[in-house]
Amino acid sequence: HLPGIANPRIQEAFQNPAIKVDFNRDLAGVVGLRESDAAGSVQATLSGSTQTAPTYWLDPRNGVSYPVSVQTPQYSIQTLGELKNVQLSGAQSTQLLGGLATFTPEPLDAVVSHYDIRDSVNIYSEVQQRDLGGVAADIEKIVDDARADLPRGTTIAIRGQVATMHSAYQQLLIGLAFSIVLIYLLIVVNFQSWLDPFVIITALPAALAGIVWMLFLTGTTLSVPALTGAIMCMGVATANSILVVSFAREQLAEGKDAVAAALAAGATRFRPVLMTALAMVIGMLPMAIEPGQNSPLGRAVVGGLLFATFATLVFVPTVFSIAHRRQPAKAPEAQPLAGLPSHA
Repeated sequence: HLPGIANPRIQEAFQNPAIKVDFNRDLAGVVGLRESDAAGSVQATLSGSTQTAPTYWLDPRNGVSYPVSVQTPQYSIQTLGELKNVQLSGAQSTQLLGGLATFTPEPLDAVVSHYDIRDSVNIYSEVQQRDLGGVAADIEKIVDDARADLPRGTTIAIRGQVATMHSAYQQLLIGLAFSIVLIYLLIVVNFQSWLDPFVIITALPAALAGIVWMLFLTGTTLSVPALTGAIMCMGVATANSILVVSFAREQLAEGKDAVAAALAAGATRFRPVLMTALAMVIGMLPMAIEPGQNSPLGRAVVGGLLFATFATLVFVPTVFSIAHRRQPAKAPEAQPLAGLPSHA
């Protein structure tokens, strides 16, 4: 028994009781009865004459045609002996089915499902008291062990909500990576530099670490809401890093060295960065605390911003000072004295 699996079932009915009728063509030819005549008589008896000889009756009062089906009542054919007494009408004679055919009980497939044109058997189940990802991981282990014993040409595939979940994860991870690359390129265009945008996005690994830490601490599994929260956290962390790096660039332009510019940026932008992060964290706390389907989103944002804020105020200025350590300090532009011309 696999924990978390509830109500496992096979949807298809494998076999239904049936009787195989083998018609003796040689014997039928002797009595002048064709196989098509016998098949038509049996089908008309069991299913009606609609398929073999469709007949319509025209109502003279309203001019509407109605299909007329002739069929033997079901209560008249309830035993194998009654089935053998079905009359077969031919062009030359009328014979009984039991005299020209043999009857063999042979169950037939009740429902044959197909997937990618191949016959398939679908096993359905529900998930209870566990997350879908954990149950899917256990099922994949069982499936991997069973693949070695499968007959040739037989395959096992996990579909349904598990396949949908994996597809959603893949799309969100691609979206997360694309958003980071797009953010980097946009900052490159804005700052006209390839180095400073790299300094800005150094806070994002800390945000990812905070997301993983918070999900692990709260026992929350990785899910679509959690990945959505990760994308939201990336945006806020990047905005805070831009505040710090842009101010540090201004300090460099005013003539300070890299270390002094980084320290000034961390101290000056401390309050704006902290207030932005706290506003987001406080707004997400009710969602993160309350158990529900959106709690992974809130927990991902809270954990990511806690780590990203620390990285923005400490790690980003440090990386900025290291990246610009070889850049000489610019002398501040001399301000002209009042009343004197600024140039000859």
